Formats: sequence, structure tokens, C-alpha cells
Amino acid sequence: MRETMNIVFFGAGPVGSTVGGWVSANHPTVYFLDQGAVAEALRDRGLTLYEQNKQRQAETIPVKVISSLAEVDEPDVVVVCVKNYSLDAVSRMIQDAYGDQPIIVGLQNGIENQKVLPKYFSQVLFGIVCYNTWMDEPGVVGYQKRGPIVLGTPDNSLRFEAGAVARVFNKGVETVVTDHLMDAALSKMIINLTNSLTTLIGHQFRPLSDPGLFQKLLSNLTYEGVQIVKAAGYSECSLGGMPGWKLLELSAKLPQFITKPLFDMNVKKMVVSSMAQDVIQRGSRDNELETINGTFIRLADEHGLDAPYNRTIFRLCQERFAAEKFETMDVKEVWAEVQKAM
Repeated sequence: MRETMNIVFFGAGPVGSTVGGWVSANHPTVYFLDQGAVAEALRDRGLTLYEQNKQRQAETIPVKVISSLAEVDEPDVVVVCVKNYSLDAVSRMIQDAYGDQPIIVGLQNGIENQKVLPKYFSQVLFGIVCYNTWMDEPGVVGYQKRGPIVLGTPDNSLRFEAGAVARVFNKGVETVVTDHLMDAALSKMIINLTNSLTTLIGHQFRPLSDPGLFQKLLSNLTYEGVQIVKAAGYSECSLGGMPGWKLLELSAKLPQFITKPLFDMNVKKMVVSSMAQDVIQRGSRDNELETINGTFIRLADEHGLDAPYNRTIFRLCQERFAAEKFETMDVKEVWAEVQKAM
């Protein structure tokens, strides 16, 4: 493998922009493939990245932008930064252009990519992005914190390839290789469960009518996620400062007067989730509900768990997201529906 690997980031959304931007600032052969306003902004103004609440210290990085895969001969690595619902089509495009030559790195939430990418490629690494990020406008992206990225494979194969990619990524963002990919992926997915509730109630888009009920719903939603993952036989994996399982359990079980200060502190760190960006900001019916929340429902079914919070919020999101026009629910309405399922 070449010391200076050619790396193509397919998709310059929030995840592709942050990881690719950090790496490209220190690695000369990084290319971004995107279209329309995003590609135009990157060509004209470069990529601007800023940490949450630190817009004045934003960093602008000049980047190499390509309009087709044919512009890069024999890339060593293709980092796929589209969401799971676009993964099949994008994989076919990459396969048509490069065959099975490059190492593929999938940076998607959930574990659905573990089914899709190996259908097309034999060298696939899966990455877990342990931070939140969002796009203010094409070419301007914010992030909650800088990394880390966790790389691995379900069977712990491709160790050499994972190490080589991690060394390059580490030039810009902390990247570690794990022997416990599924533990790490499901641990991250527990945190991703919050995306459905915050989207459903329009958190950060409308005022909360009852913060106490929001805390109860969010705490129990994630704690049920912990119970489901444990029942499925997986273990906790610590991920870059994200709340641990014990904290999620205590948040659900202890009186609110004890847990509220810490909960409020974590809520202040929340940004608009990727699901809310799809459903509320873009008005799209394509979202990650099925690949994140649906996975937990299927695991709960397999292991005989009731999971009333997860089942109710999943159902409500399915109904609302499928409507001609998405309308948020008041947190009191969501709580009433959960109580019916208890």
C-alpha cells in the first residue's frame, strides 16, 4: 500500500466534510466527490469547519473536488459518507468505476451497512463516528467535538488495512481500531435512539411544554436500548465521552431532582440530529428510522422484550414521517401514547 494513499470521500455532507476536511488538511491526496451547491461551494470557498459555539474560530480548508469517480485513477481508499438509504446505489457507482480494487470505509449510523457494502466489495472497513455534526449551508459544517472515529470489521479481519487507514485518519482526527465492532456499533446506536424522539417532538424547533416528561421519555428510551443490547448478548463499548450504560440506567431509575442537573447539561450539548435534518429541515421521507430504531425493535422481538418506549416512539415516528407533511407532536402527547403501551 502506498505511503501517500489516494483517498476519495464520496459525499461531502456533515460527516464526510468533517472527517475528510480534518484529514485533507494534513494529507495531500484527498478528494471530495459531491454535486450541485455543495460541490460548487467547496470549489469556490473551500470547506469551513467550526466547533460548537466557536464559530469565530472557524477553520477554512482548501479541498480538491471531483465531479466524477473517473477523475481519480486507482484510489487506495473510498470513504462512503452517504446514509444507509443511499448505500446500494452509491455502491454500484463505485463498483462500476473501480471494481473491487479499493478499500471501502463505510461511515454510516447503525449496522445496515454491514449487509450492503460486502455485497459489492471484499475489503470493507466500518467506521463509527463518535460525535455529532451538522451543515449550516453548503461548505459550512459544525461539529460537537473533534472525533473520535472507531474502525473495525465484524470478524476482525483486514487488520493491516484498518491500521493503514487509521494512521492516515489520525493525521487529522483521533482514530482507533477496535476488536469489538458490534459492541461499539450498538453502543453508538443506543445514543442514536434519541434522534427519533427529538425529531418527533421538534426539539430545538419548538418549545418544550414539559421538560420533565422529555427527560422521562429520553432516559427510558435509551435505557430500554441498553436492556435490548444486553439481551442480545453484546457488551458496552466506551465511545469518546458519550454517556455510559450505568449513567443511562441511573437517569431512568433515580428521582429527577437528582438526575436533572446532569440531564440538562447534556441536553445543552445536543445539536440538530441527522434525522431531524432529513425530516424537518429537508422535508425528506428518507431517514434512518428503520435502520436505527427498527433494529432495536427487531432485537427486542427476538429476545422477548416489551420495550414500550421504543415501540411507541418507533410507531409514532413511522406514522408522522410517512405523512404528506410532517407535523411534530407535543411531548405530552407522546407521553400519553407511551402510557397506553405500559
